[in-house]
Amino acid sequence: MEQHNPSIRDEALSLLRSGTTNRAVADLLNVPRGTIGWWLYEDRRQRGIQFERPTECPMCTDREFDRIAYAYLLGLYLGDGHITSKRKQHHLSIFCGDTHPGLIDAAESAVRRVMPATRTGRRHRNGCVEVKSYTQHWTCLFPQHGAGKKHERPIALEAWQQAIVDAHPWEFVRGLIHSDGCRTMNWTTRVVGGVKKRYEYPRYWFTNVSDDIRQLYTDTLDRLGVEWTHCTRAGKHYNISVARRASVALMDAHVGPKY
Repeated sequence: MEQHNPSIRDEALSLLRSGTTNRAVADLLNVPRGTIGWWLYEDRRQRGIQFERPTECPMCTDREFDRIAYAYLLGLYLGDGHITSKRKQHHLSIFCGDTHPGLIDAAESAVRRVMPATRTGRRHRNGCVEVKSYTQHWTCLFPQHGAGKKHERPIALEAWQQAIVDAHPWEFVRGLIHSDGCRTMNWTTRVVGGVKKRYEYPRYWFTNVSDDIRQLYTDTLDRLGVEWTHCTRAGKHYNISVARRASVALMDAHVGPKY
């Protein structure tokens, strides 16, 4: 390591103790950031100070956070999200179809609005884009994280999460639809005056294997006055349909198709 004048080291430590960042001190004094970090580590060790990494986690601090964005992100996470736990870090991943650039932007925006200081990026995969974010505290915000697939273990909201969903139910529904749902056009035929006519009508689908997640979705729809039905498609019973005209109009007003 390059030797530096002790006066430069003392100046650096004075700045660091006052709260100046390592990068700013390194740029100001023209000293490598690695050297600044080592001086800070040695100074703390000599003074018996144990370093605690600062956090913006609203569960571990009293920081207010964007609850509207969280309601949407919670829906995305329960649908097409998961957390990978690594040493000293948790990776939140939200998977979005690559044909929906607006959804990808909305997912990344929600992550940043909930945890502004986290490192966030995108990884392009076959047919989808993975929106990733890194912090030790994603499991604090998503206590549903656990070993195994979501549909193989109980999924229930904490009281504070339910309070956010109750306050912002449409954002929660929008997140669920944008992850595991879609808006489609169905059609049928009727004979009118002896002539067969084709009629088209919109329908919202939500498909999730977890009974608990489907229940969270339908419970929220009930509170919003949206009529829904269970549908079995291809022998699979885990589909929720919204097809009545008034209910589709409500969904169109607050959710809309993926984009």
